[in-house]
Amino acid sequence: MTSSQTPTTAEELRGVGLRVTAARVALLETVRDGDHLDVEAITSGVRDRVGHISVQAVYEALHALTAAGLVRRIEPPGSPARFEGRVGDNHHHLVCRSCGVVADVDCAVGHAPCLTAADDRGFSIDEAEVIYWGLCPDCSTAATAAS
Repeated sequence: MTSSQTPTTAEELRGVGLRVTAARVALLETVRDGDHLDVEAITSGVRDRVGHISVQAVYEALHALTAAGLVRRIEPPGSPARFEGRVGDNHHHLVCRSCGVVADVDCAVGHAPCLTAADDRGFSIDEAEVIYWGLCPDCSTAATAAS
């Protein structure tokens, strides 16, 4: 592979020391093709790609992929855990209070300014989790029309 080629999913798994299985490849591709999917949606997507897989196997693979840094787990309060393939850039999320849709949003200003706390209390900060709450455009339009 040359430096200009994108690594395959199998190469990415090997690169972080994980064994390559059809289920792991399908899971990683499902997460990356999806949009902040929960475990139920991921399980369905993996089954569409490779056939039967247990929910427990999906949880185990998600744990391994998250620990390896290939997948990010987010947990908006009041919502099941969601998973995404956008990792390593410390982006944040918008969450609709009405329908629960989740969307990515980059840091507000500059290069990850949220990693510089006003008072870090001696912590070595490497990630910040910011969730913006509100109504998505569809729910906002519906709320306006109802009132």
